[in-house]
Amino acid sequence: MVEDWRLGGFGLYIHWPYCEAKCPYCDFNSHVSQVIDQDAWRDAYLSALDAYAAETPDRVLNSVYFGGGTPSLMNPAVVSSVLDALPKHWRLANDLEVTLEANPSSVEASRFSRYRDAGVNRVSLGIQALNDIDLRRLGRLHNTDTALKALEIARNTFDRVNFDLIYGRQDQGLQDWIEELERALSFSPDHLSLYQLTIEQGTAFGNLLNRGKLTGLPGEDLAADLYDLTAETTAAAGLPAYEVSNHAKPGQESRHNLVYWQAGDYVGIGPGAHGRLTLGGHRFATTTALAPGDWLAAVAKGGSGELARETLSSEDHLVEYIMMSLRTLKGLDLRRAETIGERPIDSRKINMLREIGMLDCVDDRVVVSQRGRSVLNAVITALLPD
Repeated sequence: MVEDWRLGGFGLYIHWPYCEAKCPYCDFNSHVSQVIDQDAWRDAYLSALDAYAAETPDRVLNSVYFGGGTPSLMNPAVVSSVLDALPKHWRLANDLEVTLEANPSSVEASRFSRYRDAGVNRVSLGIQALNDIDLRRLGRLHNTDTALKALEIARNTFDRVNFDLIYGRQDQGLQDWIEELERALSFSPDHLSLYQLTIEQGTAFGNLLNRGKLTGLPGEDLAADLYDLTAETTAAAGLPAYEVSNHAKPGQESRHNLVYWQAGDYVGIGPGAHGRLTLGGHRFATTTALAPGDWLAAVAKGGSGELARETLSSEDHLVEYIMMSLRTLKGLDLRRAETIGERPIDSRKINMLREIGMLDCVDDRVVVSQRGRSVLNAVITALLPD
């Protein structure tokens, strides 16, 4: 019997925790530091790789993702060292995807060719907005001209390029967003990540909102209209939403993110990185220390720097599969869900959601409808096991 994780693939995530500045909306594990020992990070990554590879022999690695933080602040030699180590640990897929997140600054764009030479074949640019006023509001250090120049360099350097935009920003109306989105589409992108601004507690924006000083955010109706407009516009341009916030031409989907959304296995290395590993017939959730210094110190003592490992029950695994798969255009495989959860999903729940137009059923798959996507969390919650 094929192990379930193989249906989603096997990936590697490497977290670089440093940024030049902390964006006010960001709740990721990122830190600002004036002094970074790049050699220490290289050695720690390689040590953690050794530890995880010893547990996962004879696997085919489908994807690598350098996330952060701002990985384009990494010395390209560090990236090269990590990628050069992979063939001794795993067999590499013929179409191995290696993504690196980057800020679109001129300094970081100057490193793009060195990242390509190291083995990176896909870059994801955090452009976030195409007007300077909103870039300043979002705490970004680049302006629109710099971002577009970096995009041009990236497209001339890598075969595959994604860039991110945030919508639902302060004082942004439907017409503002459609003009910005159409400008983004005018560059003929293969992939766009389009995120509706979410205010998280503990961020600078969260603190401003709590004090009543973050004004101009969209209400529920406008937010829903912005989402629908985004889906319609990108689909018409040939980049349908294959996941709630991700749009791509067919064949240009992020293979790494599909490992997550299709409940594959992935190694998570670096401070605050999460992983999912199936070992000896059991599925485990892995986490690491959040503070960069704590993670480095833990790895220096030997091992991967991982905290206590959690064994996931069949129900835990099923809940994760439901939550992740329903975000995608491919949806949820009912037979696979039954195998994971050791019982079928309640057909009454499925029928009820289908009757009210929240779900579509295609063969043995359940897909959230366009109408259901605007209330996705409620649809997912309704399908979770009691």
